[in-house]
Amino acid sequence: MRRIGFAAFAVGLLAAGLAAPAAHAADLQFTLSGPAEVGLRPYPASGAPKKSTVDVTVNNPSQDEERGRFEGEYTVSFDLSGLAGIADVRFGETGGSDCTITGTTGICTDYGIRPGLNGVAELEVSAARGSKLGATGDIKVTGTAEGATFTSHVTKVTVGGPDLVMKRLPLKADLTPGEVQPAPLSFANTGTSAADGILLTMIYSRGMELTQRYSNCEYSEGGEPFVGSWTTALCTFQGSYEAGAVYELDKPLGIRATERAYFDSFIYRVNEDSPQERTAQRGGRTYTPGSGPALTVTKKPVSARSEDLDPSDNQQEFDFRTKNIADFVAYGAERIGAVGETVDALIGFRNSGPAWIGYIRSGESVATVDFRVPEGAKVTKKPAGCQALTTGGRPSGLELGAPRYSCDTRASVLDGADFALPFELKIEKAVANATGTVTVRNVQGTDPVLPFDPKTANNTAKFVLNPTDSGSDAGGTSGGTEPPVDDEEQTTGGTSEGPATAGGSTGGSSGGDSAQGGLAATGSGALLTAAAAAAALAAGGTLYLAARRRTTRS
Repeated sequence: MRRIGFAAFAVGLLAAGLAAPAAHAADLQFTLSGPAEVGLRPYPASGAPKKSTVDVTVNNPSQDEERGRFEGEYTVSFDLSGLAGIADVRFGETGGSDCTITGTTGICTDYGIRPGLNGVAELEVSAARGSKLGATGDIKVTGTAEGATFTSHVTKVTVGGPDLVMKRLPLKADLTPGEVQPAPLSFANTGTSAADGILLTMIYSRGMELTQRYSNCEYSEGGEPFVGSWTTALCTFQGSYEAGAVYELDKPLGIRATERAYFDSFIYRVNEDSPQERTAQRGGRTYTPGSGPALTVTKKPVSARSEDLDPSDNQQEFDFRTKNIADFVAYGAERIGAVGETVDALIGFRNSGPAWIGYIRSGESVATVDFRVPEGAKVTKKPAGCQALTTGGRPSGLELGAPRYSCDTRASVLDGADFALPFELKIEKAVANATGTVTVRNVQGTDPVLPFDPKTANNTAKFVLNPTDSGSDAGGTSGGTEPPVDDEEQTTGGTSEGPATAGGSTGGSSGGDSAQGGLAATGSGALLTAAAAAAALAAGGTLYLAARRRTTRS
């Protein structure tokens, strides 16, 4: 099962990032989740048994991407005694190096739980030799951490049962804003028994939308791994869906590329429906019912097309590339001070859109802010994620007092988002009209042009100390200006002692989240890693957008 995993979630959008004080463990209750039920292929007469995957996650309910991270060690335990004689279990290769099984107990330890869903472990489960069709047992999952509590989870494992398989859609990848594609979703049951109800899960990134919201579906905005970047739709279909049959939507979905589309993904998955499965798929998020007509499916005659379905997958994914642009506008400021005084320097850029930019597959930073410090000034506080450089752009080995700093964004920057970086500078020498620069550029310094931003003139602004001419172009010739001073709207960050918030007023038609302007994650807590943010989702029977310590696999 492929997943959107930014390995390092992933999406490794995150480690320490710029952020403010850590959350107190006692203030949070974490929820363990995973598939409610998993069916196993019967033990074969010859050859090795087929394995099923059980992905277990932990949800941190905090909505504060910068301050809500739990900083502490935690342990997750797996009681496997209920599977004796029914199934064999091992931790998968992508489940983390800190997971072990002794007897009928599995233990995973880790440090740090960021807001939203976090991958805990991947279990590989297969029918035991001598197990009987219909035999069933439970995997019981519990967690502990000093000062925190965990809601436990149970996955029911059964030998035999339905095996729902999703057919891949023949979608077009290259789009223009406003373009709509039909999506005639279809699935098959290739298992040994009928499915009692169907749960269809669809996850689409910020630049895509469904043209209709159906009454038998519920919707959650802005899920993981990037707050404000995803919509999840859960649709339920009642009835019995027999083994060996193929089913298709009566009317295709309409998938539209919006005015903010650029790089986007669509994930669609089918599971047997149950209250437990719906709870697992919801992942602790809030959902709102749709108000349109009901989405319905019809059984189709079994034909050659059913052979195209991959019996190992009940999830499919598709990536889009929309012809669009974003406009990253740098801003600086003017400050006046005497020798010995310290002044604030809130710098950064805004994404004036129309596109949001998210490297949700690679997990790479979208852009870098390059700050050249004015002559006569010394940086005394900086965002924790910013790197000190020499004038020539090499690592300086300093934390404070360097002549230049680079600050990477995370892997997504929402339309309307403000990437605000709070520095403090001490004036050590009187220099009239001392001018530094703020440049937003490509992460690769050898190729500084942002590939999605053709308006290069406003990518650089000035930061001026003691300007000789009042109203000098502190925003640069591009017209960039410092952000509005409003304590309720503008989030300014931290200090050298802790992560800083790179966010601020967000704007955008859907209210971009300031966290999306945050610095790229670095260190052991990083979740946005390499491979696929929009697919990290599936765990046995559950879709998950964040998979920690995972690599993408097919």
